[in-house]
Parts: sequence; C-alpha cells; structure tokens
Amino acid sequence: MDLPHHGYRATKPRARAAPPAADSVLFEDTSSVGPAMNSQGYYTPGYNMEGASNIQEGPGMNNLFADPMASAAMMYGSSLANQGKDMVNKEISRFMSVNKLKYFFAVDTRYVLKKLMILMFPYTHQDWEVRYHRDTPLPPRQDVNAPDLYIPTMAFITYILLAGMALGIQKRFSPEVLGLCASTALVWIIIEVLVMLLSLYLLTIHSDLSTFDLIAYSGYKYVGMIFVVMGGLLFGSDGYFVALAWSSCALMFFIVRSLKMKILPSLSSDSMGTGSSAKPQLRLYVTAATAIFQPIIIYWLTSHLVR
Repeated sequence: MDLPHHGYRATKPRARAAPPAADSVLFEDTSSVGPAMNSQGYYTPGYNMEGASNIQEGPGMNNLFADPMASAAMMYGSSLANQGKDMVNKEISRFMSVNKLKYFFAVDTRYVLKKLMILMFPYTHQDWEVRYHRDTPLPPRQDVNAPDLYIPTMAFITYILLAGMALGIQKRFSPEVLGLCASTALVWIIIEVLVMLLSLYLLTIHSDLSTFDLIAYSGYKYVGMIFVVMGGLLFGSDGYFVALAWSSCALMFFIVRSLKMKILPSLSSDSMGTGSSAKPQLRLYVTAATAIFQPIIIYWLTSHLVR
C-alpha cells in the first residue's frame, strides 16, 4: 500500500510546476519596440506595428522638403525647365517672329469691315499708301492699307465650311473630299508664296514685302471665293460666273494697287540710277503675273463645288 502512495505523491509536484511557465508566456509584455520571442524561440509577427508607425511619423518624413539636398534638386529642375523653355522659344523665333505675327492679327471690327469693303469694291478707294511711324508700319487696326492675316485665316475656315455645305447639298459630301478640298487650297497658297519669293530673289528685286505680307495678299482671295460659291449656290451657274467675274476683277485691281506700293516704290529712281528700264519692267511683270494668277486659282478651287 505504501508504493502507490509514494508514486502518487511523486507525480503531483510535476503537475503543479507547469502553470507558472505558461503564465509567464501569456502575460509577457509585448508593447516594447524590440522584437518579442514566444516560448519556442521564434519572433512574434506584428510585434512592432506601433514602432513602425512612429518611424513613419518621425521628423525625417515631415521635413523631407526642408532637406537641403531636396531643395537643391528642386531648384536645379526648375532651372532646367526654364532653360528648355528659352531654347524652344529661341528655335521658334528663328523661323517665325512671334511679335511680327502678332502685328498681322492686331485688328478690330472697324478695320475688318473696311477691309472687306475694299476687297469687294476697291475702285472707290483712293489712298493705298501704307503709313509708317518711325520706320515701323502702323498695325492694321490703325491703317486699313496694312496687310493682315486675320481676314485670310477666317476666310479660309469659312470657305472650308461653305464647301462642306455645298457638297452636302449635292449629296457628294465625305470627310475625304472635304479634307482634299482644304489641303488643295492650302497647298496652292504655299506654292504661290514660294514662287513669289523665288521670283523676287532671282530677279534681285528689293522690296518691303515679307513672307507674312505675301501670305496675307495671297489669302485675300478666299473672300472672293466665298462670294463666288455663295453666288453659285443661290443663283446657279449664271450667278457663279457673274460672281467669279466680279471678284476676279476686284481682286486683281486690289493686288496691283497694293503691290505697287511695295514692289514698285521707286521706278524713277531705279531707271535714273541704272540708265535702263529693265529692272522696273521686271517689277511690273511680277506684279501683273501675281494679279492675273488670282482668278485662275479661284476658278480652280470653286468650280467643282457648284454644278
């Protein structure tokens, strides 16, 4: 009887020794930043979530932009952007002067109305001389004789819209046909300007005409083209040819009188200085050829729109 009694008393202390070890694991403090280990010696996951949040909210992240290196990088990037902008503006200025382009769009309503009246009824206009102020031509809104690019641009857009309407009325409209009409009109202007520049260069004719001036004078034909297409749509083929004759004569008269002040400013001085009239005759031929060429382009670009 004593042996079982001693065996029971021997195992009882082992059963009571287990809870203290378990209590030490369950109530271990895991709120510290350092990693905690469980009873098996492994790191407990998620132990330092509070510590990670403290690192993210530290003064290093909040003062990132106050860092001298970051500020220097931002200033260097801004300097590079400004240099790139200056380079782009410089390259554009090589081929196109922005200030000069603004001059051709310096118009107002009064100028536009007067210019349109001169383009359609040039016979009543008397003074064709372009006015200057300190060797600089006055802007179009101050001088009705100054060339502009506003009327040619608006007339070109109106011509394309009117061409689309004419093709739609005749049930021949398609995006391809309208695009071909617009590109053809634009290409003819480019060809005309290039031929004019080449003629002035080969004939060594010195004039006050710039490339923008030639584009403006060539673009005024779109006003006559609008009048021709409208006459054809409203009154048929008879109205088309009447409008074509009127707009052609008016445009030729306008071109001759306008270019005369630019290409033929000093016929007498040239003939007196060289003793020959060849140079004035060449200038006269260039002016006449430019004027005669206008009705041909008008007919070419409008005849297919009216049937």
